[in-house]
Order: sequence, then structure tokens, then C-alpha cells
Amino acid sequence: MTPKGVTLNTNSHKIKFARRFIRTLLKMRKNAPSSSSIEEIRKRSQRIKIAAYSSMAHAVGSRRAWSRAILFKLRNRARHHGMMRRRSMKKRVIKNDPPGDQSQTNKLRQLVPGGKAMDMCSLLEETAHYISCLSTQVKVMQTIADHLSK
Repeated sequence: MTPKGVTLNTNSHKIKFARRFIRTLLKMRKNAPSSSSIEEIRKRSQRIKIAAYSSMAHAVGSRRAWSRAILFKLRNRARHHGMMRRRSMKKRVIKNDPPGDQSQTNKLRQLVPGGKAMDMCSLLEETAHYISCLSTQVKVMQTIADHLSK
């Protein structure tokens, strides 16, 4: 379902993602704190998760709605991060909506970044691409883990 003249080469996405992700991991390693408290480990895993999403969204570029949504969210997070540090740190309460009559389409819209603003056809197309990119992300991360465990 790619537009005419556009080729979908997952290998190029894979290489772009891997390079950017490894570069980010190396920066994180260089700036890593010496302590290994539970809080530091939680923060580090959150930074790795953000780096993985950011690297994949940058590898895909702005051609896809889900990657634009992730990049927009990360830019806003970076802008507001400084303001959040200045405020007193309050614990967030995660609100779970009751499992009422929620259609499968609405559930899918919540899972795919930027899915709330898409029509059904675009949602399915973006979902397929997002899943293939997540699969690529998992394969690259597994390869990195396998390489480092040797």
C-alpha cells in the first residue's frame, strides 16, 4: 500500500535506526551516573525506551503520521522538561478508564501514535508500518544484546 514511486526498504530503516540508537546509547553510557540505585536504573531504562522510539521515528522520517506524532511528542517533552524540573515533583496518578464499550478501532487508535486523527484506511496502513518498524526495532535490540552478551 505504498504510494507510487515510493519504495519501502526496511533494511535502510534498520541501518538508520541501528546507527542512531547505538550512537545514543554510547552517549548515555558516557554520561551515566556511577550509582546503580533502583531509581537510577528506572531512569536509565526510560531513557533507553525514549532513545529507541526517537531513533526509529528519525529513521522513518516525517513520511509517516506515527513518526511525526512521536517526534512532536518528544520535542514537546524536551521543551517542557526544563519547566518540570523547576516545579516540585509530584507523583502522577495514572487514570485507567473503565473497560466499557470501546470499539476495537478506538483501541487501535490509542495504540498507534497519532492514530486519533486518522481515518480507518490511514489507520490500518499506519498500523501495518508501525508494527513492521517495531519488529525491526526488536530485531536490532536483540542483535545488540546478543553481541554484548558474548
